[in-house]
Amino acid sequence: MGLPPAYTAGEGLPGDDVVTSEMALWRQTDFEPGPMLPKFIASASDDVESDTTSALARRRLALRDSLGASQPVTAREAFAGRHEAMAQLINAIEEQRVHVVIYGERGIGKTSLVHVFTQTAREARYHVIYASCGTAAVFPEMFRSVLGLIPHIYHATVLPNSSEAEKGGNFDSMLPPGDFGARELAEILAGVVGTRVLVILDEYDRVVDPNFRREVAELIKNLSDRAARVQLVITGVALNLDELIGYAPSIRRNVAGLPMRPMSSEEVLDLLRMGERAADISFSEAAVALISRMSAGSPYLVRLLGHQAGINTINAGRDRVTETDAGNAIERVISDWQASLPRRVQANLAREEARTHVDLLVAAARAGNSADGWFTVDDVYTEMGGALTPLVIERDLKLFVNNVDLLERREGPGDPHFRFGYPGVAALLIISSAMARAAL
Repeated sequence: MGLPPAYTAGEGLPGDDVVTSEMALWRQTDFEPGPMLPKFIASASDDVESDTTSALARRRLALRDSLGASQPVTAREAFAGRHEAMAQLINAIEEQRVHVVIYGERGIGKTSLVHVFTQTAREARYHVIYASCGTAAVFPEMFRSVLGLIPHIYHATVLPNSSEAEKGGNFDSMLPPGDFGARELAEILAGVVGTRVLVILDEYDRVVDPNFRREVAELIKNLSDRAARVQLVITGVALNLDELIGYAPSIRRNVAGLPMRPMSSEEVLDLLRMGERAADISFSEAAVALISRMSAGSPYLVRLLGHQAGINTINAGRDRVTETDAGNAIERVISDWQASLPRRVQANLAREEARTHVDLLVAAARAGNSADGWFTVDDVYTEMGGALTPLVIERDLKLFVNNVDLLERREGPGDPHFRFGYPGVAALLIISSAMARAAL
């Protein structure tokens, strides 16, 4: 009688210590190594193994360092395309001796500019203090921290060889306990000698406290009136100077506005060339043109799309970034942005109302590129070039407040204000619209 097919001849009968074909397969799967799990391509110290198999890894890391979009640029070697803005900022500080307000839409490169400017100013022996503002910023707390970073030796009342100088300490020890205002602060800062102090207030548009803004405006006036060796550099999302510091005629002659505008095609090319040199790749003219068009001059989008297109090329074993690589990068970015939205928002964008009024939503997205995302009917009317009347625009915007829940509405003095209720929707609409136009 033959053996059951599950057994191998000569290995025994049922009940003996035998191995079935199924068991053999299980043991082979259990003990023999399968495909390797993904691993980091570099250590936490950014070191990569030196063997030849790491060449692609090195190029990917080099491309990340040159075109990575997740963090602002902090070093000059990774900074490109904003030479004119840097020159204007240095001129305002060094030649005009004024305070500077840098403004523009989100992702336009304001924070990167001030980080690289900080490095440049410190090389010129300026004492630079960087402070990032938040919604909970309070004037005395913020500037007590700022003065805590200015050494006491830079005050006119402290002689270099005095006991006070030997004890060290910082300017914050000269402040009164508790709250203080711009006048007390200016009196102390007017004593700065031996250096020039630059105080950078980044993301100033996030400040909610109106008293903070009033005190900063008063501080600018007092520092200027005293010819103090201290200047403020303020950055924030805004369409104009007044949105950040208000209409204050008394300080206008002491403040220079520096608008950050969209990058030109030459600046986009300059930025992508940096990625080429770092990762030993090249962008075709068609790829550069597509990235420039889709980014609409945003340094953030140029980096994001350039980095993704370059990674596609390197992973494919090529060194030439084609228009197809750039197109795939754009589709990937759109897909990732859409997937990051809550399902409710995705469903609302797919509804008939959204598809019917897509041009209105895209115009609203562009109009919302202001300090806090709020826009008016007139802002949308301007973006649409008069294609719809203000009454029709307001009626249709209300559809997305009441029925679709994509927009928020705020009543107050003047016209009603609207904004998208979830971050990322506006950016998704803008780049999706640009991609659709490119396909026509």
